[in-house]
Amino acid sequence: MNIKAVIFDLDGVIVSTDEFHYKAWQRMSDEAGVEFNRDINNRLRGVSRMECVDIILEKADRHFSEEEKIDLATKKNGYYSDSLSNLSRVDILAGARELIDGLKTANIKVAIGSSSRNAPTILARIGMADTFDAIADGNQIKNSKPDPEVFLLAARKLDIAPEECLVVEDAKAGVAAAIAGNMKCLAVGDAQFDGRAHICAPSLEGIAAGTLLALRKDAF
Repeated sequence: MNIKAVIFDLDGVIVSTDEFHYKAWQRMSDEAGVEFNRDINNRLRGVSRMECVDIILEKADRHFSEEEKIDLATKKNGYYSDSLSNLSRVDILAGARELIDGLKTANIKVAIGSSSRNAPTILARIGMADTFDAIADGNQIKNSKPDPEVFLLAARKLDIAPEECLVVEDAKAGVAAAIAGNMKCLAVGDAQFDGRAHICAPSLEGIAAGTLLALRKDAF
């Protein structure tokens, strides 16, 4: 196996805005009079904004029209986007910058594959807007994870075959998307317990580019 590119999910892999998301969804839910908690929040990882709204409204005591759902999603994104002004380089997760730099030094292409429409803003805030060889995000796709569309788009932008790409993911939906796209997957965080990923680790901290490049020959 010869990995020529590594495609990174953004939130939860390179930077964590989980608490920003949680507080924004909580505020939206409170205003809508709908129950929201950490367990529900955990189900929202890796899925689209409108799918998140549907999940949150599953136990609502009234029907919400499509227009109302769109309004809720818009409100949530506004609250979340406002909170992103607090992001900076110091919020880059441990090990991410070092691994990316190491891969680039080894002439391995790196890309972002994120379902988030806020990916460009996040990358700019943490000073990584020009770091990647390609960026595929929620503004450019129709189907969110577990559909592999965003990863396949990143591979096309890199001009590298999917089977020569390794995806780094922290969500089960992202792991499923990588596998559906015929890509290898390094699962970190909660996704390491998914059981479908080819490599698992608690985080990117301590994972050197050389480790991945050595593994690529016999670990898959």
